[in-house]
Amino acid sequence: MTTDLNTLATALYVKIDDAVKASPDLAPWRPKVGISPTLSDAELVTLTVMSALLGFASERRWMRYAHAELRGMFPYLPGQSGYGKRLRKSYGLVLNMIRILAADTSLWNDDVWVIDSTPVECGRSRETARRSALAGWAEYGYCASHSRYFWGLRLHLLCALGGLPVAFALTGVKAGERDTLLGMLDHAPRS
Repeated sequence: MTTDLNTLATALYVKIDDAVKASPDLAPWRPKVGISPTLSDAELVTLTVMSALLGFASERRWMRYAHAELRGMFPYLPGQSGYGKRLRKSYGLVLNMIRILAADTSLWNDDVWVIDSTPVECGRSRETARRSALAGWAEYGYCASHSRYFWGLRLHLLCALGGLPVAFALTGVKAGERDTLLGMLDHAPRS
């Protein structure tokens, strides 16, 4: 563990903890009476952001690294399955915290943002389209860049020119990019 990593983790934790305390409605719902989590929401989001910054794509490898190298920074580190469950239940909090952290960078104030979309194929056979739980969402459509028809969804990503993700949306295949962009900007939390 380096001093720089310790400083980064401390700065991240303080920023995230202040934001969570300022907006308690972002935290996942918990009953008022019961067992409180051993790992706080701010620590969970700090671990998540650090895993992305350090380039870990696998939760298993990240938790193995955290148990070996970050033990002194966090009083409690869950196992890989516990971390994954908490992370999935806190996805709204994580998304909002990442947006708050991104708004603090110089890239956020770029004059130009770009949007692009890519197909997310959900199945190939007619039987899959009929039986899938995505049958109400997914549609048949054409992707000009791949020169093929597909059944699925379309992922739209709004980024600053430096590559900083600003917003994303998952829509039906036939949704227009302009309408999707306007919807993404209308529903994005103000920073």
